[in-house]
Amino acid sequence: MQYVLASASPRRKELLSQILNDFEVIPSIAEEKVNISLFPEQMACALAESKCDDVFGRNNQKTVIGCDTIVVFGKEVLGKPKDAKDAFETLKKLSGKTHYVITGVCVRNRFKKVIGFDRTEVKFNLLSDEFIYKYVEGGSPMDKAGSYGIQDAGVVKEYFGSYTNVVGLPVALTQKLLKEVITDI
Repeated sequence: MQYVLASASPRRKELLSQILNDFEVIPSIAEEKVNISLFPEQMACALAESKCDDVFGRNNQKTVIGCDTIVVFGKEVLGKPKDAKDAFETLKKLSGKTHYVITGVCVRNRFKKVIGFDRTEVKFNLLSDEFIYKYVEGGSPMDKAGSYGIQDAGVVKEYFGSYTNVVGLPVALTQKLLKEVITDI
């Protein structure tokens, strides 16, 4: 059985390699359409399913894993920043406060499709404007939901739940979903 990760994220690739020895990376080209009437968990799952289905449509003899991570602050869903100004404003908003990271995961082959999500509570350190400017200038926030990486020093004070979920691929959930689709994992 061949496996495909429907994501170009180097962090997701690294995490998936913890549970699969051999897989290929084929990023989804599906447009990320966000239905704001959905609950955040449903939104993350719908986006993951869309990415998975897009790649599966071109690789239907393989098992495809699609993911999408969103950050929820209050009632607001924070995606990847549009630019450095947006990243700064997002980090300023999250500074010293708590938010949630939700990652939807969809695993599909020609026999079965399963979808799930993981949710982690994250509390930020109080970030100075100077810290935020330097962090944004370093480029790390630009390809990440919520404009940060949990692995980056100084940003996160504490978290409750899955660390790998916040990085972008909840390993335990992904392994569970793979086992539901494939019996030899």
